[in-house]
Amino acid sequence: MAYMEGDKSVLCRTSAAPAPAYSRVNPLLHGPPIVVGAGLPAKGPVQKEAKPWIRSMLEAAQPQGLPMLRPSHLMILALTAAALYIYALASDSTLLALPAKPIPVLTLIAWLRSTPATPYRRWITLGLAFSVLGDILLAIPADLFVFGLAAFLCAHLAYLRAYCSQTLRPALPALLLSGITGITLLGVLASHGLGPLLIPVVLYALAISAMLWRALACGGLAALGACLFVLSDSLIGIDRFVSPFAAAPYLIILTYWLGQWAIASSASHRTIGKVLTQGGASGVRSC
Repeated sequence: MAYMEGDKSVLCRTSAAPAPAYSRVNPLLHGPPIVVGAGLPAKGPVQKEAKPWIRSMLEAAQPQGLPMLRPSHLMILALTAAALYIYALASDSTLLALPAKPIPVLTLIAWLRSTPATPYRRWITLGLAFSVLGDILLAIPADLFVFGLAAFLCAHLAYLRAYCSQTLRPALPALLLSGITGITLLGVLASHGLGPLLIPVVLYALAISAMLWRALACGGLAALGACLFVLSDSLIGIDRFVSPFAAAPYLIILTYWLGQWAIASSASHRTIGKVLTQGGASGVRSC
């Protein structure tokens, strides 16, 4: 994993100044709609005041009052935990795997504290938090697969909400690709018998396909992260329901970590806004 200091690599194609690096003000929760472009309102999604339960979840996902670690320290911590988890897989050490597995994603949450407190970042952080919960549930030596699946379902819904806050353009090629991917994977898994897991897996496939569609519409690191996440989940399905293979645990976790890193990076390096004038001005945001 690679971390970049602060928010120096944020690409901004608008005249609006970026939010302060440590601002606690969230436009989604406290402010008016975000205006992008050269003084023109965005024609994309309109930011609305969050409902109380959404406000509570978003605020709970933000690590408040914790000491700020340098990105280099977080990188060392993440790589060390990743190495320990890989060793735990090789040595079949559950006691070592349980504490080591969630640390890399936890470091991503800590890293995002150094980026502007935008609605996009808060939804991505919430998705990372649900992912940590899923990591823990799936690492516990018990049959908690459905609960882990539910946690990652919530993570995908949070990512979906983040991507929808950037653009609502149809992106029909992305929709077609995501639909084909989801239907193909679901068909392969269902043909080998899912039993009582059929409905949970169908719901999960719908959520991850929608997330992939909107991520591809955003492009950039968001799209890369979503593709890696889908690849990781596909490997889980193949290994669990179709044909187990020895390299599966290693490929699953590596693609998962890289995907989460790219998704988190999109919150730090995303383009805040861009105005295109093709038959009129329209606000477009890319991740």
